[in-house]
Amino acid sequence: MIETIKDPYLKPAEEILEGLKSSTEGLTDAEASLRLAKFGKNSLPDPAKKSLLKLIIKQFNHLMVYILLIAAGISYATAHYIDVYVILGIIQINAIIGFVQEYKAEGALAALKGLLVPKCKVIRNGNLISINSEELVPGDIIALEEGDIVPADARIIYEKNARTAEASLTGESVPVQKSEKQHLEACGFSDQKNMVWKSTFVASGSIRAVVTSTGLGTQIGQIASSLKSILPKKTNFQNKTDKLALQMAYLAIGSALILFVVGYFVLEVETSELLLISIAALVSAIPEGLPAVLSIVLAVGSYRMSQKNAIIREMTATESLGSVSTIITDKTGTLTQNTMTIKKIWGLGKSDIEVSGEGWDSTGEFIGKKEDIAGANALLEIAAHCHQSSIQIKESDQINIIGDPTEAAFLVLANKAGKKRTLKIIEDIAFSSELKFRSTLVRKDQDELRFYIGAPEPILERCHFFLNNQGESQELTEHDKREIHSKIQAWSEDSLRVLALARKKGINLEKDEYLEFVGIAGMMDPPRPEVIPAVASCHQAGIRVIMATGDHASTALSIAQKVGIAKTGRTLVYTDSELQAMSEEEFKVAVQSADVFSRLTPLMKLKIAKALQAEGELVAMTGDGVNDAPALKQADIGIAMGIMGTDVAKDASLMVLADDNFSTIVHAIEQGRIVFNNARRTSFFLITTNFAEILTLITSISFGLPLPLTATQILWINIVTDGFCDKALAAEKGKGRELTSPPISPKENIINRNIIPFLLINALIMTGLAIFAFKSYLPMGIEKARTMVFIVIAFSQLFNVFNMRNLDQSIFKIGLFSNKWVNYALILSVIIQVLIIEIPVLAALFNFKAVNPIEFLTWIALSSLVLWAGELYKYFKNYKTK
Repeated sequence: MIETIKDPYLKPAEEILEGLKSSTEGLTDAEASLRLAKFGKNSLPDPAKKSLLKLIIKQFNHLMVYILLIAAGISYATAHYIDVYVILGIIQINAIIGFVQEYKAEGALAALKGLLVPKCKVIRNGNLISINSEELVPGDIIALEEGDIVPADARIIYEKNARTAEASLTGESVPVQKSEKQHLEACGFSDQKNMVWKSTFVASGSIRAVVTSTGLGTQIGQIASSLKSILPKKTNFQNKTDKLALQMAYLAIGSALILFVVGYFVLEVETSELLLISIAALVSAIPEGLPAVLSIVLAVGSYRMSQKNAIIREMTATESLGSVSTIITDKTGTLTQNTMTIKKIWGLGKSDIEVSGEGWDSTGEFIGKKEDIAGANALLEIAAHCHQSSIQIKESDQINIIGDPTEAAFLVLANKAGKKRTLKIIEDIAFSSELKFRSTLVRKDQDELRFYIGAPEPILERCHFFLNNQGESQELTEHDKREIHSKIQAWSEDSLRVLALARKKGINLEKDEYLEFVGIAGMMDPPRPEVIPAVASCHQAGIRVIMATGDHASTALSIAQKVGIAKTGRTLVYTDSELQAMSEEEFKVAVQSADVFSRLTPLMKLKIAKALQAEGELVAMTGDGVNDAPALKQADIGIAMGIMGTDVAKDASLMVLADDNFSTIVHAIEQGRIVFNNARRTSFFLITTNFAEILTLITSISFGLPLPLTATQILWINIVTDGFCDKALAAEKGKGRELTSPPISPKENIINRNIIPFLLINALIMTGLAIFAFKSYLPMGIEKARTMVFIVIAFSQLFNVFNMRNLDQSIFKIGLFSNKWVNYALILSVIIQVLIIEIPVLAALFNFKAVNPIEFLTWIALSSLVLWAGELYKYFKNYKTK
């Protein structure tokens, strides 16, 4: 039984056929069946589907849920059924929100399978037949023509003018010329010209190749394996909320234990009453609405990002964007437009002619001397006829090209000049890898002309004449050739790919000699115009941008310098082979010292992402191709291109750019920082109430007083008073300064030292006012006293919402009414609080007593002290930092 061949590109085709026990006549059906049994189908495994039951159970596997369930159980045991229903309702709402998010399961492997070819042409028993690509085995001989998708990795044994488009796998924007010749030195798979790769397609020519790898053994199969090996991990925000839940658990359990111990051993409170006190403390310390409000914060952030064309696939990723410290970006289709655009044309004895316009759009202008533009007519005539490409405009106004992108660039150039195919084409010869040019024979008037487009060197070798300013043929001197070569060199240094155009008129047209040089054209895959300011914004925000591409080093560096990624003094470019040869320490240094990496394999991109994460960086990876998928999934935030991106890249990502616009990432990062701030302010807001309630309970018990609030009343404050305003705070907009500071540290907790001053100020004021009101009204009855405590704590928290809108700036500076949702929430909360106290039926439900208007207004006014104290604290805080 045969084995697969290692490094088939380093061996001659005959040796490969012999090693695979195959021939140009192909395998027999019997041999193919045996090999299919050994190697398996030429397919990728189906992704494991998550069961709905596991998804549902997962929603309850959180520390905060456990605490809430314990509180519900205790409430049920003590017959506090309203508390039970409220807590269980909150748990259910949070579970539904989480389930909807989780149901959008990862589908990267399914998308990879979608790239497979259902049918392919193969030689079996000496005959060319069509079979399902899943039945291909090593040793099969496949036949490929222009437009065919390659069904397996294969070694070329014959080709004619063949080029393959490998951008989705390697990042190479230009179709790769193929050859059957063996390589004499080891190189990366993207440089193996005698190999074709599964999921790429044939741009031109024809190929016969012997299959060397199928299924998971192919390059795309290895990507599938690496995707499968990358285990799902918690996002940065999930880690922070887990830490927050743990902090809340400690606070809740600690408060309940303190009250129980003090009441039992110091104050000798009855056990039944002490149990009620402990339940009240447990309930007051748990911010029941926190999971729901954090989901709303993320949902608001996700919606705002979608309005800016950033589609979030996992809502917890919205906050994580605020902590991104490094972006690893692909070049082709991400920083560039993934099009070949001719930017300049030139003829001997003329000046440069600039050509405006980008991509496949045929609108543009020719900028230069009028006489030179008029003299470019022959060059434009060649551009109009010497190609086999066409342009498609879809209903969505999206422009697609059919054929070779390089040839399409000349079609677009001709269209910009208004040149159409008016000449009869007699013969068209595709690009030849040996001659390195293509040609088209046309009839013009009574003459025959042959047009040429190709690499400058072989074209110039055959040119003995050139077309002068008068449109006449003139002998080409050595001095003229040096001038042409000098122009080519200058354009190449400016990152332009230069092609020469020539023609021949008259007899002996079959011989490619004595050509007439017409001119040169300089083309490039241009940067997206919005990328330059986007990269500058990233640098201003303290975010490092790295280019990791499959393209050539010189091209990568040129684009990196143009868009601002490669800063002055940081022009190092490392290739995949150079990185492979490094030790672990050298690799770490290289990742830190260079901002441009070229000719990378998918596994190397993955290795770079892991190295940066090991150094504590929170990594965002952008990309659009299959080759980007492993690193997209490994990155903390995978960002795929929505238009040019493959399904594999999208499904491996947490965010998709609907407009393929790099600057959209900057808007998303800005929004991510706003989301973190909103998560922090809403958490602060909820915790302030909880802390004040706990402190009020402990103080009251310590003074030998009864419970100032029942568990039901505490729940009402936590759910209604907090429940409207916290959601309004979730809609707080940014203040325009989010991108002027460094990234938020991934280790920075939602609750940190910044909250302590606010927490102490507000909690002490709320507690002081609550105890004062309780003692003042206790002689009038416990229900009256609790009603006044309820008013103080509820309305203090409503005033506190203004403090929380911005922890640094005065509410009067940012605008008292600038957040309409806060205004609506405050009005609604006030109305509800007044109604449950003043309407007898509702008051009876919560054991409240009616309060006259003067008392109501007096205690509301006193409750506003938390606002003025907060304003005073901000004033002194800002005064010290000046």
